[in-house]
Amino acid sequence: MAISIKTEKEIAIMGEAADILIEAHKYIAKHMNVGITTRELNELADKFIRSYNAVPSFKGLYGYPASACISINEEVVHGLPTERKLKNGDIVSVDMGVFYKGYHSDAARTHAIGNVAPEVLELMKVTKQSFFEAMKFARSGCHLGQISQTIQDYCESHGYGVVRDLVGHGIGKKVHEDPQVPNYKPKGRGVLLEPGMALAIEPMINLGTWQVYVKNDDWTYVTRDGLPSAHYENTIIITENEPLILTLEPEER
Repeated sequence: MAISIKTEKEIAIMGEAADILIEAHKYIAKHMNVGITTRELNELADKFIRSYNAVPSFKGLYGYPASACISINEEVVHGLPTERKLKNGDIVSVDMGVFYKGYHSDAARTHAIGNVAPEVLELMKVTKQSFFEAMKFARSGCHLGQISQTIQDYCESHGYGVVRDLVGHGIGKKVHEDPQVPNYKPKGRGVLLEPGMALAIEPMINLGTWQVYVKNDDWTYVTRDGLPSAHYENTIIITENEPLILTLEPEER
C-alpha cells in the first residue's frame, strides 16, 4: 500500500477543487424540488462544475456515465440519473467530485424533499454526526481503524446498519487512492495516520439491515430490505491537530 503524503501546495490546490465542489452542492440543493428529474439535476451539476474550468470527477470513472451519483431512498450510492422525478417524502443522496488543476475533491450530502418521516430524518442526522464523531480520531498518531470503529459504534448504537460493501478512500491525483477507509472496524488497527494524508470519509448508513445488492443497471446499490439509506462524505487532510475538512462551508468549519 502506497499512501501519498500531500505537500502544502497540493493541499492548497485540493482546497480550490473543494471550494468548487462546495458551491456545486449548494447549487444543486437549490434545485432539489418535487418534480425535478435526477437527469436534470445531473445536467445542472455537470454544467456548474465545468463553468469553473473544472471537470466532474465521476464522469467516465470506471465507465460511470454521469457527473453526479444521485440515489433516492433505498438506493445507497451510485444511483444513475434518469427521468425519475423527486417526490414529497423522498431523501436524495448526491455524491459528486471535482477535478481541478490535477487534483480531486469528493463529497456527498443527503437531502430531505418535503415532508420526510421523522425516523428517516433521524437517520440522516446520525449519519452526518457519525462523520464528526470520527473526526476526533482523524489526526496524526491515531490509527485509521479508530475512525472506522467510531462510525460503526455510533451508528449501531442507534440501531442502524453500517454498509460493508463500500468504503471511503484516499484521494488526490486520483479519485480513489490508498488507503481504503471502512465505516466498520477492520481487522487490526489500520494504518498510522500522518500529516498530509488526504482521505474521503463517507459513512453510508441504512435504517435497517447493512446488507445491499446491485440493481440490474450494474451501478446502483440498494438496501436488501428496501429501507432508506443516508450518505455523508467530506474530503479531509490529516494534520498534527484537528483535521482540515476541505469540503465544509467556511461557517461550518
